[in-house]
Amino acid sequence: MQAEALLEIKNLKTYFRTNEGIAKAVDDVSFTVYKGETVGIVGESGSGKSVTCLTAMRLIAEPPGFVAGGEIIYHGDGKAVDLLKLSTKEMLDYRGNDISMIFQEPMTSLNPVFTCGEQVMETILLHQKVSSEEAKKRTLSLFQQVKFNDPERIFNAYPHKLSGGQKQRVMIAMALSCSPKILIADEPTTALDVTIQKTILDMMYELRSSIDASVIFITHDLGVIAEVADRVVVMYKGKIVEQGTVYEIFTNPQHPYTKSLLACRPPLDFRMKKLPVVSDFMESIQDEAGNNFISEKKVSIEDLVSNLKISDSITQKRYEALTSQHPILEVLDLKTYFPAAKNFLGKVKSYVKAVDGVSLQVYPGETLGLVGESGCGKTTLGRSILRLAEATSGKVLFEGKDILKMNPRELKSIRKDMQIIFQDPYSSLNPRMTIGNAIMEPMQVHKLYENDEERRAKVIELLETVSLEAKHFQRYPHEFSGGQRQRICIARALALHPRFIICDESVSALDVSVQAQVLNLLIDLRKKYNFTYIFISHDLSVVKFMSDRMIVMNKGLIEEMGTADEIYNNPQKEYTQKLISAIPKGRIEDIMARMNGKLH
Repeated sequence: MQAEALLEIKNLKTYFRTNEGIAKAVDDVSFTVYKGETVGIVGESGSGKSVTCLTAMRLIAEPPGFVAGGEIIYHGDGKAVDLLKLSTKEMLDYRGNDISMIFQEPMTSLNPVFTCGEQVMETILLHQKVSSEEAKKRTLSLFQQVKFNDPERIFNAYPHKLSGGQKQRVMIAMALSCSPKILIADEPTTALDVTIQKTILDMMYELRSSIDASVIFITHDLGVIAEVADRVVVMYKGKIVEQGTVYEIFTNPQHPYTKSLLACRPPLDFRMKKLPVVSDFMESIQDEAGNNFISEKKVSIEDLVSNLKISDSITQKRYEALTSQHPILEVLDLKTYFPAAKNFLGKVKSYVKAVDGVSLQVYPGETLGLVGESGCGKTTLGRSILRLAEATSGKVLFEGKDILKMNPRELKSIRKDMQIIFQDPYSSLNPRMTIGNAIMEPMQVHKLYENDEERRAKVIELLETVSLEAKHFQRYPHEFSGGQRQRICIARALALHPRFIICDESVSALDVSVQAQVLNLLIDLRKKYNFTYIFISHDLSVVKFMSDRMIVMNKGLIEEMGTADEIYNNPQKEYTQKLISAIPKGRIEDIMARMNGKLH
């Protein structure tokens, strides 16, 4: 059967004027979206996938952006319309009604001074001639559709009172409010727990059928694409390098960039020395005229992965060697409670038990993984160990010394040995300080080296260690990508020669290809400097790749503890089983089962 085209993007070019000249964000892109299908657009940050869809929505700011050429043909109501030729006023009839978008970051997309219900109502009142009462009724119905148990409470809640997954569901309700024919989802599950991600993916799959809409699903994760897409468009530096059915892309990728995206996801059924990265498959070469060419390296995914595999016997020997040592860190019955409610006299009536009696050991040179959903207590545990959050009771022994009993002077001294890499690298860097000075500052505070000249030389050495360059010293955080900023934070953590580092969700929001580079860097640094890590993440596949042992946390308690392979291969608790089942695995048999289900 010949499917009916709903949206045709033909030779689209969207450029931006910059200080360095014209940036070709989207450069001659063409693809079609058919009725009732989900098209996945995949690629790294900067590949042009979001800009392509923002252009289709006519949401590119002009200037500095402009459409240099192409057509965007929408086939709705029996007529074909070029959206690029419509006036701003005419486009209002299509945006929201026919084509709607779920944006990547719900917190910045929702207005903090209006309730969630008011914001969804506003969309309905803008596009449909209904009363306020009817708009409220539809909003509550939409909140039920997106599986809120208490729609009335969500209606009256402000965005800051909701979790990330709840805010994303409000955005989905808003996008669905006018029953669009095309729904664009821009990274709707980035940085969410795997269980919440699965809930949202399942919900979107159901909603697509109920409103009979086509979906454009933007993501950097091919594992997610395998769960939702019918066809896949792979973008790289503003161009489409490959497109085909999801089955074709996963079973027979043609372009080296597609192969690299498939290969750099952490495997679940075996261990690897490091993850493959894009540079293992290709390199981008620029000629004198400034044109980019891709040089393919003749290597297969199978051969590369085979060479990087680690045998079970080597893993077992490493585990035995690590656990035969005396622990570098011991946590004994640690509790961290926060006041939840107070009476009118200010006396605390109840507490949130963020960490509720946790005991663990970490051995020198080991990576201990902490995994669990948001709110399980893993980040509070990490912060309590470092005294960034004050514990209520218990002991934290670092090389036999109780950190919780140290005075400020003793604590400052031991900070050199214990560092943290925070989740959001941008908010943990001072935007007014160059990255060179940000890395140098801890050295100055702790009086390392004789003078700033020696410190500067050390900073440049650290920048090169994390694959940055000396010329980056004078640049500011906003001039770097997310992956580069995370490398800067790693360099700053290394500045004091620590022996113990806590990595708190340090790769959760990164592209899978950049994530692979950062994880490889952390493994290389562990080998070079014999670091000990606590690696905190909600992504069990990443924790399994990085960790020797793994702890699963739930509601402030340890749910399960053991080697990473034991917990993944033979989980004992239902909660752990739920986390594992929620991981997007991207298996061929799952794709075939989903395709066959659609055909029947």
